[in-house]
Amino acid sequence: MKRVFVTGGSGFVGRRILEVLRDRGIATSALARSDTSAAAVTERGATPVRGDLDDEAAMEAGMRGCDVVIHAAAHVEEHGPLAEFMRINVDGTKHALASARAAGVARFALISTEAVLADGKPIVGADETRPYPAGAAGPYALTKRLQEAAVIAANAPGFATVAVRPRFIWGANDTSLLPGLVDMIERGKFAWIGGGRFPTSTCHVDNVVEGALLAAERGTPGGIYFLTDGEPVEFRAFLTELIATQHVDAGSRSVPRWVAKLAAGVTAWMKHPPVSKLAVAIVGGEVTVIDAKARRELGYTSAMTRERGLAEMRPLR
Repeated sequence: MKRVFVTGGSGFVGRRILEVLRDRGIATSALARSDTSAAAVTERGATPVRGDLDDEAAMEAGMRGCDVVIHAAAHVEEHGPLAEFMRINVDGTKHALASARAAGVARFALISTEAVLADGKPIVGADETRPYPAGAAGPYALTKRLQEAAVIAANAPGFATVAVRPRFIWGANDTSLLPGLVDMIERGKFAWIGGGRFPTSTCHVDNVVEGALLAAERGTPGGIYFLTDGEPVEFRAFLTELIATQHVDAGSRSVPRWVAKLAAGVTAWMKHPPVSKLAVAIVGGEVTVIDAKARRELGYTSAMTRERGLAEMRPLR
């Protein structure tokens, strides 16, 4: 990679991508829709390109001279109007693809998610051959699936597209998952779904970046790659340790999975439902995926271990 354009550069994963590219001495530009976003990407050594995912002209101008686009921008809420998810996750991605083609970019890498397979049932030992299910656990899962499909469908000679699917992204300086969990616990709104004692795959943000950059450089055109930290762990044990880095006790309150699933269904119309279909699907039962393809084809190593990642978070909080 000689020059990279990043969307979502001010987000949790995007910021880390920019830091790694800066440390490698790779010239980088990043889409920035606000002064705050522009400051965040500038701080990490990237050149801000003012605009958003609706602005193809701005993206095309920013992408000119780049050989790689890494598309990390997404609407990641658990619930909300489908139209907003469609605008950002699907239409925005199509705009980014069109801009990249027009700018002559050679490779386009998407930060996708295991949630593309989420339909409310456990995901057990899934690899990249598992087809999309008929249903979807809410608008995020549906639109990320449509987003990923659009990226892979855009693969063509001279324009290679790939997608990586990290499962349960975590790490220091998380601005979404961990703060949200801590807030729920402190407000007395947190409970383990089904006891939480089921296997899960996880992926530290540094491992997400490792896999995404490898895929961007050498992933098979049209390829999809799961990314994880290695062998699955018990969800409750891992999340308890993760939350403890914030000096917070997750507690022992639990609700049966069927109760959470029922609640998600009957309260889906609410602006802020107590539990979402997505939450039940991806943190309320087993979600284990296999990253052997990334290790075999990309040389992916998941260099950041869970132990080291947790240890790094404790003194920072």
